[in-house]
Amino acid sequence: MSAGIPLASWKTQILESTVGFLPDWVQITVLALIVLAVVASWVIKIKRRIAHRRAVRSGPPLGAAAPHGQGSGADHLGPYAPQPQQPSGADFLGAYAPGQRQGDGPA
Repeated sequence: MSAGIPLASWKTQILESTVGFLPDWVQITVLALIVLAVVASWVIKIKRRIAHRRAVRSGPPLGAAAPHGQGSGADHLGPYAPQPQQPSGADFLGAYAPGQRQGDGPA
């Protein structure tokens, strides 16, 4: 019943034509390496998915608001909190800083 229509996909035909001229032991080795790579990628994907699920389950609950009167949002920023202001360049002059003249002081 074959009408000359190829049953394999174009990817399979390219693989067969590329590997077809090699000796049998090389063909088997190449196909085994391809299968090993596919299985390894599946295993890695499954391990990452399991690790992600465990991290989500064991992590702290998100969106838990602090009770009223227990600090502002900036108190809960942790390492993302803004750093304190650095002193200006004149603060590092020490003894070389210009003295205050009369009338420059606070009013």
